[in-house]
Amino acid sequence: MTTPRPDMYRFHNGEKSPLPFDAAEYEDRLDELRERMDNVGATAAVFTSMHNIAYYSGFLYCAFGRPYGLVVTATECVTISAGIDAGQPWRRSFADNITYTDWQRDNFWRAVASVTGTGGVIGYESDHLTLMQRDKLEDFLQPLTMVDLFETTMRQRMHKSEAEIALIRQCAAIADVGGYAIRDAVRIGTREIDVAMAGRDAMELEIAKRFPDAEYRDTWVWFQSGINTDGAHNPVTARQIERGDILSLNTFPMVSAYYTALERTMFAGEVDPASLKIWEANVAAHEFGMSLLKPGASCSEVTRQINDFLQERDLLQYRTFGYGHSFGVLSHYYGREAGLELREDIDTVLEPGMVISMEPMLTLGEGQPGAGGYREHDILVITDEGNENITGYPYGPEFNVVG
Repeated sequence: MTTPRPDMYRFHNGEKSPLPFDAAEYEDRLDELRERMDNVGATAAVFTSMHNIAYYSGFLYCAFGRPYGLVVTATECVTISAGIDAGQPWRRSFADNITYTDWQRDNFWRAVASVTGTGGVIGYESDHLTLMQRDKLEDFLQPLTMVDLFETTMRQRMHKSEAEIALIRQCAAIADVGGYAIRDAVRIGTREIDVAMAGRDAMELEIAKRFPDAEYRDTWVWFQSGINTDGAHNPVTARQIERGDILSLNTFPMVSAYYTALERTMFAGEVDPASLKIWEANVAAHEFGMSLLKPGASCSEVTRQINDFLQERDLLQYRTFGYGHSFGVLSHYYGREAGLELREDIDTVLEPGMVISMEPMLTLGEGQPGAGGYREHDILVITDEGNENITGYPYGPEFNVVG
């Protein structure tokens, strides 16, 4: 007789692993989430994004083409994971866990429905749920109605707890470790990839030292030289560093889904007068911008003032993007607290407990005097009186003409 194949099961294998935060932190997050759900009438929240699942449960999934979820009701918090991950999603989360099988299509949604029931008011994330998966949600959960939780959960994540700030502070120090390793690795003739690996390796070793119980993944470096510095997110290449090159140092340690960054303009061996002028102007904009980050200032007003600062120096036309963004559970391929970015169209007012970068960037095209991309990046915690800069690696020409 053939043994029936289940649609889902609980595989609580081993013991719960240490998480980046204690139980009280996750309980506080869920308490606030449930208040926000009550405010919009949601009987259940079905999260599908990496950032919200990690924020509320501690579990960071690896999709590989499979759906993952977190279901929160008034009494339950359950991650929904694929059988390929076995017991790891349960061990690495604060939540309960249901494993769905792939022996029948859409067992993921059957597992979700086993927690939510049918006919409820379902909260979802409009910035993440695909049209195909939304259709399946409606088919399997048969909601009375659906409410969007994207905005309210983002607002919650924008305000950091003391525990989050303590973690971010450690991560900023790890980014500095990577920066110093990169500085030591820069030599004329060295490839970008070799410099990047030196910074990444130093950070991963530091993460393992500071967080011996963590999972290790996703830490990376973008180290760019010459024309490759023109974009902030340009990938690493095998280009060899030449004397007089503009360089861009970018370290990104990742600890338990929490992102930090260090970004610095550098020059290889020497800096020409035209480049030095642009570099010093960008440093001045950076310092001016940091002085503006204080409670009560709006993102749009900070942006306007930095725009005026650059316009007075006839440099505003070289600005390429906004001047800063929030930190927390985010990465270059998941998450974003778009309501806390220093741009003209964001009117969010800064409050104590927010964490934000200041990172002006000027890009001059090839063939112009001072060609290249100039960027400085510090992480600042908004305090009652102003801000605290938690980035330690120095910026500017005095320290960053290297090799």
